[in-house]
Amino acid sequence: MIDIVMLTVVGVLMALAIGLVAKFFGAKTDPLAEKLGELMPGANCGGCGFAGCADYANAMATGKAKPGSCPSMSAETFKQVCELLGVQAEMSDPKVAVVCCSGDDHHAMRVALYNGVNDCLNAMMVAGGAKGCTYGCLGLGSCARACPFGAIEILSTHVAKIHMNLCKGCGKCVSVCPRHVIKLVPRSAAAVHVYCNSPEKAPVKKKVCSGGCIGCRKCVKAAAEGQMIINGFLAAVNYDNPPPESVVEVCPAKCLRKAE
Repeated sequence: MIDIVMLTVVGVLMALAIGLVAKFFGAKTDPLAEKLGELMPGANCGGCGFAGCADYANAMATGKAKPGSCPSMSAETFKQVCELLGVQAEMSDPKVAVVCCSGDDHHAMRVALYNGVNDCLNAMMVAGGAKGCTYGCLGLGSCARACPFGAIEILSTHVAKIHMNLCKGCGKCVSVCPRHVIKLVPRSAAAVHVYCNSPEKAPVKKKVCSGGCIGCRKCVKAAAEGQMIINGFLAAVNYDNPPPESVVEVCPAKCLRKAE
């Protein structure tokens, strides 16, 4: 019984000591930053350019950042943030990630059986990975593990697929992809995409993947001026002036497709 009483007294004294130290020596919190922090989505995705939601809230409270950079924030929450800060701002254009690759097991040639660490960067360091195309998706899920919203699925055919209804456009998948297969595009213009990332000439691409862009320029001719771009031997969509969905019908390689 004496031991229990002594432990209780020691616990109470320690609690009082901690409380006094926190009161007189603790860092003062900014009420505005606390209110902004409560409005943050809590995803800590880094899409705003800061380490997390709390850092972004503190930056806005101190005037080091403006509202509108959070890809996960709803329009209603954005309005509340602007009211708290007493400013008028515009939300950044929502973006969505796209895996620019058609190299699944039905199209891409596999040149090796990779049985190492289940990570795209590690696989690429071992003879360039298991697929013949050195520009395509390795399909080992580094992007899926990095996505804080569960928007990326690795198909059984060894290629990543992004569920656009779940994607917030934070860009974490873009930063972890060692082959730069994933890119962020404006959600408002995300109707058709070129699902190929290889700049090689058509004969080289065809040896390793039947779904690659052959640079035939048919899409450029079918679209209006400036809607499709040819970078060497690879077509690209001009997302500032996107083509209509009907343009996909002219692509012989079927790599220009509607958003998946």
